[in-house]
Amino acid sequence: MAGEVFPIPYSLTPGPWPLHPASMRYSQEGMANPQNKKADAGSGFVYLPLIAGWLVPGAGHFLLHKWGRGALLTFSILGMFAAGIAMQGKLYGGAHDILDLLGLAGDLGNGLLYIVSRALGLGGDQIQVTTADWGTRFIVVAGLLNVIAAVDAHNLSTGRKA
Repeated sequence: MAGEVFPIPYSLTPGPWPLHPASMRYSQEGMANPQNKKADAGSGFVYLPLIAGWLVPGAGHFLLHKWGRGALLTFSILGMFAAGIAMQGKLYGGAHDILDLLGLAGDLGNGLLYIVSRALGLGGDQIQVTTADWGTRFIVVAGLLNVIAAVDAHNLSTGRKA
């Protein structure tokens, strides 16, 4: 591939001095291709940051030594989840219709936070106050943010993201 000559018609060359086709060379050196990406990617079990990041918010970034990003994600996800529980937000336990299914998917994104909270009986009461609806949304958004953070950690570990 390197050093191959691709002829360019003289009518497409810019300027008053046409370039000779033999002077045009093409090289893949330095270009992004799957071989270069795989060489830069980390070694080991590449799904570990994904799984750890899902189970514990920020853990995937901590495994990759991204301390600032991991701390920011940990505090924001834990803060949103705790605020949602403090507002008496609902944790979805089952799916009776499509909206409950979407809420359950968001809640499951919280990983161990969801499992521990369900085991402790938090968020299982019927909504009694108006802030509880906002609390439910905080919990779901915290789970969705946690899923995005876990996928980001996975992309960092595989070399898809710098």
